[in-house]
Amino acid sequence: MDIEIIGTESLGVRGLCCFVRTKDRRILIDPGIALGYTRYGLLPHPFQVAVDERIQKKIVKRWSEATDIVISHFHGDHVPLADANPYQLNMAKIIGLNPEVRIWTKSSGHLSSVEKQRAVSLSFLLEHNLIEAEGQKQGPMTFSMPVPHGDEKDRSVTVMMTKIEEDGVFVHASDIQLLNHAAVSQILDWEPELVFVDGPPLYLSGRLSKRQIEKAWHHALRLSREVDTLILDHHLMRNFEGLKWIKRLSSETGKRVMCGADFMGKPRRLLEANRKRLYKDMPVPDGWHEAYAKGKVHTDRYWSSAQKLYK
Repeated sequence: MDIEIIGTESLGVRGLCCFVRTKDRRILIDPGIALGYTRYGLLPHPFQVAVDERIQKKIVKRWSEATDIVISHFHGDHVPLADANPYQLNMAKIIGLNPEVRIWTKSSGHLSSVEKQRAVSLSFLLEHNLIEAEGQKQGPMTFSMPVPHGDEKDRSVTVMMTKIEEDGVFVHASDIQLLNHAAVSQILDWEPELVFVDGPPLYLSGRLSKRQIEKAWHHALRLSREVDTLILDHHLMRNFEGLKWIKRLSSETGKRVMCGADFMGKPRRLLEANRKRLYKDMPVPDGWHEAYAKGKVHTDRYWSSAQKLYK
């Protein structure tokens, strides 16, 4: 089994996208992408947009190669959208691409109203039936029943976790934020060696209680003690406190705890957390984002400049 992490916060974008190759399957999980539309009162920096463009191309390529696509839930950083903003993956880029691929999702009965609209759009525009997968085993893949998107007291949005087993066990656990006991227990029941999981949104400190942060830390400790390699990313890496978490967890447990960039052997690019610095180091002219949305400006200059500034 080979695991490639494609798009997540430590690689410069919002998401939890990965591509898993087994003997007989090529499984693309959560093929979506986004940039925080505003952060610190600023729109995405053009260097972020340049990174986003390159990761979008990779997701589209992996979509064309996949035998199976798994969508944990229908938020815009996890699935292509018909009404995507300029920094999300537009469904138009995948229409007609790989018509034989199998697409696995939650059941329609466990989708929010927005998710239902997006699922219908995806199925209609791709002319492709979505396969309800929760609680099922399909080849090397096993899918969880829906678990809360965040705190266990809020079930307005749920996510589906995925286990892939071949010469070991890998678990993809999207957007659980380490805030609910049942999801963490399910992961450990699967006895994985490697877990790619979303951590708590510490950047939203005003919306997370001290109790929630303590709960997430307890669950992170529990996971890191029981698995060989724990990859923590997504919400956790939207500020630099996330890096302190993985360093502390690794120190306390003596286990491999890392972010997605570490796993892939790539530089850590917490670009959303760094947005103020990006604007300071590489100023953005007024009207750039409006011009970009109309295809009138490009990101090449910022990509070149960033390679020199952020080696």
